[in-house]
Amino acid sequence: MTAGGGTPSVFLVAVNGQIESGEFPGFDDLYCKYCFVYGQDWVPTAGLEEGISQITSKSHVSPTTLVWNFPIEITFKSTNPSGWPQIVMSVYGPDFFGNDVVRGYGAVHVPFTPGRHKRTVAMFVPESTSRLQKFTSWFTGRRPEFTDPKVVAQGEGREVTRVRSQGFVTISFNVVTKDIKKLGYDVSLTDMQTPCMPITEGIHKY
Repeated sequence: MTAGGGTPSVFLVAVNGQIESGEFPGFDDLYCKYCFVYGQDWVPTAGLEEGISQITSKSHVSPTTLVWNFPIEITFKSTNPSGWPQIVMSVYGPDFFGNDVVRGYGAVHVPFTPGRHKRTVAMFVPESTSRLQKFTSWFTGRRPEFTDPKVVAQGEGREVTRVRSQGFVTISFNVVTKDIKKLGYDVSLTDMQTPCMPITEGIHKY
């Protein structure tokens, strides 16, 4: 759908919220890194594109949940919705030898509709392709991981990557859009918003 004459040349999407918590059975003392991945027509105009949380531990109050409540805030401008932003999260923590290893990767699109949203993202880790590699990586403390976490939000090469599900991260968004309808794009709340269902976007199936 195209916009009529006299309309703005770009629309804005402002996002803030929190990486609230994670559940990683068997692991503790974890921290979370995040970064945004977006298409070539998108430009950040304010806020931070990436960040790293504090290390958090489980408590007797929530023995299965790691609480970060780490804030995110960014504003984008764009001319079309193609390449809508995703947030990629990487969770790290110590292994048996005290080495920092990845405990989970995950990605989710920024919600398309204005308002408050909560998403629960299924996380995963890459796996070694043989038992020998598994033992070597465990013994040396060098577990398989992506050199660039942004690959999590992309499809290229993912079909040859062996992964295993591991943990969940809960994230909340507050989304404000400006001029998106004036450019001819309509996002319907009834069609697009499902606040009561956990969403695991960004985990491509191959």
